[in-house]
Formats: sequence, structure tokens, C-alpha cells
Amino acid sequence: MINFILNSRILLVFIIPLVLGCLSVLSFQPYNFTIINFLIFPCLFLIICNINKRSKNKYRHKPHLINLFYVGYCFGIGFFLTGTYWISNSLQFDETFKNLIPFTIILIPLALGLFYGIGSLICGKYLEFDFKSVLLFSATISVIDYFRAKILTGFPWNLWAYSWSWFGEILQILNPIGLFAFNLLAITLYCLPSIFYLNKSKYKSLILILFFLVFFGNYLYGNYILNNNKTESQKYIDEKEFINVKIISPNFQLKYNLSEDETYERIQKLIKYSNIDKNKKTLFIWPEGALSGKYFFEMDKFKNLIKENFSSNHLIIFGINTLNKKENKFYNSFIIIDHNFNKKFQYDKLKLVPFGEFLPLQTQLEKIGLKKITEGFGSFSKGDTNKTFSYSNIDIVPLICYEIIFPELIQRIKSKNALIVNISEDGWFGDTIGPHQHFSKSIFRAIESDSFILRSANKGFSAIINNKGQIIKSLKNNETGNIEYKLPIIEKKRGSKNDLIFFVLLFTYCFIFLRYKKND
Repeated sequence: MINFILNSRILLVFIIPLVLGCLSVLSFQPYNFTIINFLIFPCLFLIICNINKRSKNKYRHKPHLINLFYVGYCFGIGFFLTGTYWISNSLQFDETFKNLIPFTIILIPLALGLFYGIGSLICGKYLEFDFKSVLLFSATISVIDYFRAKILTGFPWNLWAYSWSWFGEILQILNPIGLFAFNLLAITLYCLPSIFYLNKSKYKSLILILFFLVFFGNYLYGNYILNNNKTESQKYIDEKEFINVKIISPNFQLKYNLSEDETYERIQKLIKYSNIDKNKKTLFIWPEGALSGKYFFEMDKFKNLIKENFSSNHLIIFGINTLNKKENKFYNSFIIIDHNFNKKFQYDKLKLVPFGEFLPLQTQLEKIGLKKITEGFGSFSKGDTNKTFSYSNIDIVPLICYEIIFPELIQRIKSKNALIVNISEDGWFGDTIGPHQHFSKSIFRAIESDSFILRSANKGFSAIINNKGQIIKSLKNNETGNIEYKLPIIEKKRGSKNDLIFFVLLFTYCFIFLRYKKND
């Protein structure tokens, strides 16, 4: 059987890598079968090694490098096919886009799969059945992930690090080393079972023992951090160094072009779900999408609803579209108002969703009948900069929807008392795996920044996540209600790290590879 597979170009180059890529989705939320990556990565590594060794002779009718490219490309197609199919669900809300669903399901994996195809091509010709090649392979995949997270608008979705979202003790290392360094280490760990098939055997046991000690040591470190954090958080609450927050999840149906009556009804429901105590100082957080398609300048007629129900003890956060009349620019905005409907703060979204919130090459694509998915006055404009809002000795850091997947947005925040507030509308993706994967990214941002995260989603998961990535309170996907919590004002001891450790590790991996390659 093994010989049959090794001698079959169709199986080895195309089908098996595609299947491995498809199976990878099981390692992420909501499945969390992380163990499957310990099969996927060794198989992929060994396939590339085998092709590099044999294909020059075995597949002489096809160029050697093409085979290496196809292995990674087919793997990438499978990876993005099962991992991002939920994006196509957003096209169901407009008749214009429904016909594009089959093309979207296919085209996105075909485009994004190129990253892994290029990675396989770059490193494949240098891979052999030895440990230094494991390091080169791991480094290459991590660099590919880094580039897809950064180039153009960036798409750091389902980095391999996210397959550990359920294991809080292991994740604590995120803060000192950063997301991309952790991603590199995770990939290396997944590749370790391939060590049993390597040519040189004298260091196998030593390598495995070393990595086990590192893994176990990290677990003990994480366990210490989590246990110590419980005591610290309670201390601040006991000393009344806290703020009262209330997160609302209205679970409204996704609908644009709301009438005046429908808007009025939604605001009434938001007020009802807020369960307001006029005498208690409270920060209310309404989600993005609750007033979908409406603009802030249209809300004057609803001011009295706010004035009648809220008091001077209250501030309200919500998401709504805004217009800069002077520049004729439209924004997806994070707004804070007081009980008199006075705007106290505005943050305009920095990371816009391609085709969702803006149309790349808009003029050209509109000529052939394409438009952005969301309704409105054309493409949204990108905000100018990160902003924070001071409230009760904390700095509120706003993130709108999928901005939570970008670690660089919180790396720029220098505040020692930061509170990250993420408002989101996940109704676009229905009852797919998309909202689960989206929510898991919040856990990582909390640990990286050593800050609490308050997440309010219209559809999707609403939650309070502490500064160590633990979910304190939550509402499940499509659950209606509110979450109230005394939030401790904790001065963070560890800031969010940049990518320096990642590059140090990359240099180390490359040094080891070149050092031992020279000795071969």
C-alpha cells in the first residue's frame, strides 16, 4: 500500500495534501481536535521530502519544482476550503451576490492556497529526512503565515496557533513572545512526530525529551499565571477598584434599510435588554449591527428614547455608520454617547473588510455590476488612527468586528490600564463555524495585551474575557440577553509584544539549518 501511494503522483502530489488540508479545520474552533495537527504536519513534511528525493527520477514527465508547488498548493486549497467556506454565507443576504456563492467557495481557496504553494516550493527542494529540515519547514510555514497576515489588507485567520485556543495554560506564553513566535513554535511541535522517520537516529530521544520539557515547563508557567490572577482580580474588586459594565446581545435579524418604526422598535428592545438601573454607574455596550444600515445623523429623532431611560450615571457604546460631510466620506464607527445623546467619542474602523465594507478597484468593478456586500453610500473610508477613550481610570480601546484578529492594533496601545471593547455583527455568517473561530481570536488578544476584553455581538458570542484569556461570563451564539460584571481596574504588568521574538526565533532556526547543512 505504501509503495502504491509513493508511486502514484496523483495521490502523493494532489489528493493526499488536499485531504490533509481539509482535515485541518477540525483542529480549530468549534471542534478543537488539536491532536489531528500531529498527523497532518508530519505527513505533509514527509510527502515533500519524499517528492524532493524521488520526483526527479520518478516523475520525469513533470518538472520537479512543479510537484513541490502542487503539494503545498493543494494543501492550502483544502485548508482554506473547509476553514473559510462560511464567508460565502454572507452573500445570501443580497440577490445580487447569491449567484457568486459557488465561485466564492472555490476562488477564495484557490487564491489563498497560493501562499502554501509558494512556501512548499521555496523550502521543498532543500528538505531531507533530517531534523534540520523540520526546522526549515516549520520556519517556512510560519513566514508564509506572517506574510498572509500582513500583505495587502492582511488575513491572519486560522493561524496554526489558534488551534490551542482551548488550552489556557499553554497560551500564557503569548504575552512574552507574541502571536507569530507562538505560531512558529506550534508548527514545530506539530512536526515532531516525523522525527521517528528521520535518517539520523542518535538525537531522536534527546530532541523529544527537550521539547517535552519545554512544553511541560510552559504548562507549569501558565498554570502559575492563571492561579495567581484569580487572587489579584478579587483583591481589586474587594477594594472597590472596579467599574460596572453591561454587555447587551439583542440577537436581531440581519436587515438593512430599516424603516423609522423598525429602528424605533430596535432601540426600545436594546433599552429593555439593558435592564437599566438609573442609580448605578454603568457602561453599556451595544453591538455593531444593532442599527444596521443607519447613520448617526439619522438618529436625532430617537434622542428622547435615550434621555427618558438613561441617567447621568451612564455611557452607551454602540456601532453605527457616520458621515464626514466636509470630505464626503463614510465610516463604520464606534460611538460613545451620554444620557443626553451627546457624542463623547468616535473611532472609525481602520481594518475594513474587502468586498464587505469597501470595493477594491471600485470604479472598474462597478462597471461590471459588482458592489460591496454591505448597504450604504458606497465604500467606507478607512479611519485615520488608533484612539482611546478615558473612563474611570481606564483607557477604552475600541475594535470593530474582525479588527480583533489583528494583533498589531493592540500593540500600538501604550496605556497601562487598557480595556479592549470589541463590538461585532456575526449574523453575516449564520450558524456556521465562522462566529466560533472569530470569537476564539479574542482570547489571544486578551493574553497578548494583558487586558480585559468586553465583546458585544448582535449574533455570535458576547463575553467578558479576563486579561489571561479566561471567559468570565458569556452568551452563546444567537443568545439574547445581557451580561453584567464588576470589572476590576487592574494595571497591566505586561504589555503586548511586537514581532521581535518571532524574528529572533527565525534567525535561530535558519542558523541551525545552515550550520548543520554545512557539516553534511
